[in-house]
Amino acid sequence: MTKEWHKKYQHLMFEEKEHDILVMTINRPEQMNATDAALHNALSRVWLDIDDDPDVRVVVVTGAGRAFSAGGDLSWVSTMVNNYDEMKVAFKEAGDLVYRMSQCSKIIISAINGTAVGAGLAVALMADISLMAEEAKITDGHVRLGVAAGDHANIIWPMLCGLAKAKYYLLTADFIDGKTADQIGLVSKAVPAAELMDFAMKTATKIAAGPRDAASFTKRALNLWITQAAPAFDASLALEMLNFMGHDAAEGVAALQEKRSPKFD
Repeated sequence: MTKEWHKKYQHLMFEEKEHDILVMTINRPEQMNATDAALHNALSRVWLDIDDDPDVRVVVVTGAGRAFSAGGDLSWVSTMVNNYDEMKVAFKEAGDLVYRMSQCSKIIISAINGTAVGAGLAVALMADISLMAEEAKITDGHVRLGVAAGDHANIIWPMLCGLAKAKYYLLTADFIDGKTADQIGLVSKAVPAAELMDFAMKTATKIAAGPRDAASFTKRALNLWITQAAPAFDASLALEMLNFMGHDAAEGVAALQEKRSPKFD
């Protein structure tokens, strides 16, 4: 059954499963599920509809095809460079994505099936339980673009993997495979790709079969740790947006579009 609110989101697919489990698939496979303006907006708003739906207890989020979500679509990202109005929209949506996932009363599980970067990585790691294919690779990637790591990393990476590891991987923008992400605590668990969705659904079923309020209240209490980091997150997001008004962001976007090494100031 397709609910009315499901139809609002162009690049998201929804499938209702037993035990009030909702599978949400990021669906731009021809673009490796990269976020354009419509998808970025959807990922910032969909958690409100999920929270309001009484038939959803647990959400499993994954990506169509071979990627989870390969960062921002460069044609969209380029519109933010030296463009205050576009940047202001992205600033609000990036904050809404993080806060609304954290505040959603439903349990969110990410099944990171492939590459996850940028806003897609924010969804992957802000999930209450993050499950990752051992073969998948993730990177925050902001520094490579010429902007500060702002859209989720500052609020959650230090809590997940510690400040030393967070600084290393955010400053180098190195890719991290599933096994390494599991070892450093960046994700909840890594499993072979062939087992990922089965494991995600088993985990979702276990939680959905349990007491709804106990799970929701446990999430609410644990996420107070995230709430305490809100000032640092807001600062990082503002600094990221400030970078979009500078030369490095313009060069970073151009270099990626032209498939060459950037020449930063």
